[in-house]
Amino acid sequence: MTRIIADISVSLDGFVTGPDPGPHNGLGTGGEALHTWAFSDDPVDRRIVREATARSGAVVLGRRLFDVVDGPGGWDDEIGYGAAEVGKPPFVVVTGSPPESVRLTGLDWTFVTTGLPDAVTAARERAEAAAAAGGKDLDVVVMGGGATVGSALHAGLVDVLSLHLAPVVLGSGTPLSTGGSPRTLVQRSVHPTSTATHLIYDVL
Repeated sequence: MTRIIADISVSLDGFVTGPDPGPHNGLGTGGEALHTWAFSDDPVDRRIVREATARSGAVVLGRRLFDVVDGPGGWDDEIGYGAAEVGKPPFVVVTGSPPESVRLTGLDWTFVTTGLPDAVTAARERAEAAAAAGGKDLDVVVMGGGATVGSALHAGLVDVLSLHLAPVVLGSGTPLSTGGSPRTLVQRSVHPTSTATHLIYDVL
């Protein structure tokens, strides 16, 4: 069964970037602290990265995040989806218009201009096809940015919410949620490490 999993790191005060995020400062001022866990040597952190990468049949992201990861200071051979893990699922980008060019031509990009629900549907189709070909269950991961994850959650598109709660207070930045329909969550697991508390919720 293909699940839609929203997966994002968040500060203790609810921000998914620091102040003043932009194309050359994707995580905002101080926002790098949100993702310390993804590069740590803690065995629990490593297992969570490894398992999340392995289950990814397709990944949804917004245009602003695409511009960051595909920009000159974005992903490269050492830093990309899944941190140090090997994983290159197809990526589906929600955007008003496709970019004129793509730097990361070694990755599989699809640009959807008809809204987030259609992007999630396209990603589900890609994940289900990969699952059938590989003989194992794969999921769709909505990785962000914050507006994309928040919109997917409030639109009822998300089955599972995976939060990586970083021990940092940023004071301002991009909030995880800016309102919308309330959602009931059922906590399924909690895994604390020195760099984050990893939380899994079913979304009802």
